[in-house]
Amino acid sequence: MSEPRSVLVTGGSRGIGRAIVEAFVADGDRVAVTHRSGTVPDGALGLHCEVTDSASVDAAFARAEQEHGPVEVVVANAGITRDQLLLRMTDDDFAAVLDTNLTGAFRVVRRATKGMVRMRRGRIVLISSVVGLYGSPGQTGYAASKSGMIGLARSITRELGGRGVTANVVAPGYIETEMTAALPADRQETYRQAIPAGRFGTVEEVARVVRFLAGPDAGYISGAVVPVDGGLGMGH
Repeated sequence: MSEPRSVLVTGGSRGIGRAIVEAFVADGDRVAVTHRSGTVPDGALGLHCEVTDSASVDAAFARAEQEHGPVEVVVANAGITRDQLLLRMTDDDFAAVLDTNLTGAFRVVRRATKGMVRMRRGRIVLISSVVGLYGSPGQTGYAASKSGMIGLARSITRELGGRGVTANVVAPGYIETEMTAALPADRQETYRQAIPAGRFGTVEEVARVVRFLAGPDAGYISGAVVPVDGGLGMGH
C-alpha cells in the first residue's frame, strides 16, 4: 500500500463529492473536505469554505496543511446550478454559476499549486460534466462553467507539467444522485434511452476514476478529459 497522502476535496458532503472523499479515506489517505452544509464522511476533516472567496479558500488550505501536511491531491468538485432558458437568465444567475463552478475551481487550484510546485509533485482533478461538451437547453451558464474547466486544466498542464503536477478533468454523465432521483419517471426514462449503456452511473464509478487519476498509475496522464457517462457524450 502506498504512503497516505494529504488530499483536499471541495464540495464533499453529498453525491459525487462525498463518494470521492469516501474512496480516498478507504485508501488510507488524510482527507480534508470543504462544504457549506451537511455532514462529511467519517474519517475526513470537515472545513467550512466558500469557494467564491479567496480568503476562505486560503483559510481552508491552511487548516488542512496544519492537520495533514502540504496538499498533494486536490479535487475541485464544488458546484451549483441556476438553470434557466437563455432569454430569461439574469446576469446575476449566470455570474453566480461561473463564480462558483469555474472561478471557484481556479481559486482552489491556485492555492493548491503553491505547495505542489515546492514539492515538485501534485495531482489536480476538476469535476466537470458531460453537459460541458454536449450542451443542454436551459444550462448555458452551467455548461460554460464546466467546459471552461478543460481550458483551465490544459493550461495548468502546460505551465506545471515539468514540475511533476498533473491536471485532469472528469466529465460525469447522468449519475444516480438525489438530483436525478427527484426527476419525473418519464424524464428519467428519456435520459436512459439516450445513454448507450442504458442506465445511470453510480457515484462510486465516478469516484474510482478520480482515485485512478490521483494515483501513481496516472503519472503520465495530464490535460485529459475522462468521460464517465455510459457513452452519452462520445465524439464531443
